[in-house]
Amino acid sequence: MRHMLENQRIRPTSVIGPLGEPLTLESLPPGETRRWVVRRKAEVVAAVKGGLLTIEEACERYSLTLEEYVAWERAVDRSGMQGLRVTRLQHYRDLHKRQLKY
Repeated sequence: MRHMLENQRIRPTSVIGPLGEPLTLESLPPGETRRWVVRRKAEVVAAVKGGLLTIEEACERYSLTLEEYVAWERAVDRSGMQGLRVTRLQHYRDLHKRQLKY
């Protein structure tokens, strides 16, 4: 019995969101979200970091690639919610410019 419990992951019912509000699975952006504003991205990152969702569950629920999710998390870690303001197009342009330098 004890061994079974050790293997079960205990998940919180809520975590603190990017604006200090409680986030639950029900309050996260809907799975069919296609317009990703900064707040929604930050909520998904907070949910994963807090243990509400695994990275795999977030990617599946929101049809994200692992690279997309990791880019969001890295942006939040580096610059907070402001880091998520850079558009995908800007990101790829900057990446391309850097690659051309080398």
